[in-house]
Amino acid sequence: MGWAIAVHGGAGDIPLSLPPEKRLPREAGLRRCLDVGIAALKAHNHPLDVVELVRELENNPHFNAGKGSVLTTSGTVEMEACIMDGKTMKCGAVSGVSTVVNAISLARLVMDKTPHIYLAFDGAEAFAREQGLETVEMSHFITPENIERLKQAQEADRVQLDYTQPIQKEVPKDAALADGDSQIGIVGCVAVDSEGNLATATSTGGIVSKMVGRIGDTPIIGAGTYANHLCAVSATGRGEAIIRGTIARDVAAVMEFKGLSLKEAAAYAMNRVPRGNAGLIAVSSTGEVAMLFNTTGMFRACATEDGYSEISIWDSPIE
Repeated sequence: MGWAIAVHGGAGDIPLSLPPEKRLPREAGLRRCLDVGIAALKAHNHPLDVVELVRELENNPHFNAGKGSVLTTSGTVEMEACIMDGKTMKCGAVSGVSTVVNAISLARLVMDKTPHIYLAFDGAEAFAREQGLETVEMSHFITPENIERLKQAQEADRVQLDYTQPIQKEVPKDAALADGDSQIGIVGCVAVDSEGNLATATSTGGIVSKMVGRIGDTPIIGAGTYANHLCAVSATGRGEAIIRGTIARDVAAVMEFKGLSLKEAAAYAMNRVPRGNAGLIAVSSTGEVAMLFNTTGMFRACATEDGYSEISIWDSPIE
C-alpha cells in the first residue's frame, strides 16, 4: 500500500498529428498538476485536498474546464464539476456555473457546507457568492479559440468535441465527426493516500455548441465521478454515453461484487461503452492505478509512491 495519483485532460480522437503548440502546453499542464498533487500527498494532505488541486487545470486555458471552457449555442459558458470522498461517500456537484473561477472548489463547498449534493445555475452562483468564492465576469472564460470553434460548429450545424480538427464547410452535416473529436472537455484527478483514503474530482466546460442547460456526466455521481472504500474514478468522453454506462460506479461495483482488481474492473467498465466514446482514470485503496480509454488517445499522467510516473497521450508514455 502507498499513495498514488492520476490526472487527465480528456480522452478522444486526438490525432497523432496534433501540433506542438496544442500538445506541449497540455503536457506541461498535466505535469504541473501532477507535481502539485505529489507534493500534497507527500505532505500528508487529505486526498480530497489533493484532487481539488485539479483547479490547476481549470486555470489553464488549454483545457476545456474553467478558463478554457467551451461555449454553448448562445456563446455562453456553463461549467460543471464534482468531488467525492471514498471513505464517507460525501460528495458535491455543480452545473450551469458561469462566473465562478474554480467550479471544483464550489462543488467542495456544496459537499462541506450544505445538506445537499448538487446545486445548479442561479442557485449555485448565489451560493458561491455567499461563500466568498472568487467570481469574475463570464468574459474571463471566453477565449478566441473557443469563439472560433463555436463558429465552426454552428456553420456545420452540430456540436463539436474537444481537439476537433477544423471543419470543412462542404462536409454534409450528417457526416461522421471529423478525426480529432475528443475528450468532450473534462479534466479530472483521483488520489489515494498511504492509509488508503480515496477521493476523486472532475471538472468540465462541456461540448462546443451544446444546448443551453445541457448537463453531462461530470456532476452525476456514478457516471463521470465516483469513489468508495475500494477505488476512486474520474471518467472522460461523450457524456451521454458515460451516463448510460454508469462507468465510474461500474468500476467500483465489479471490484466489490465480482472481486476484480482495479485494472480488470476498469477494463470491464470500458468494454461496456461503444468504442470511441470514453476514457477513465482510477486508483485503488492499495495504490493501484488504471488509465484506460477506447478512443485514439487520452491526455493523462500518474505517479505512485514507489517512484513510478508517466505522462501520456496515446499508447506510449511521453519521454
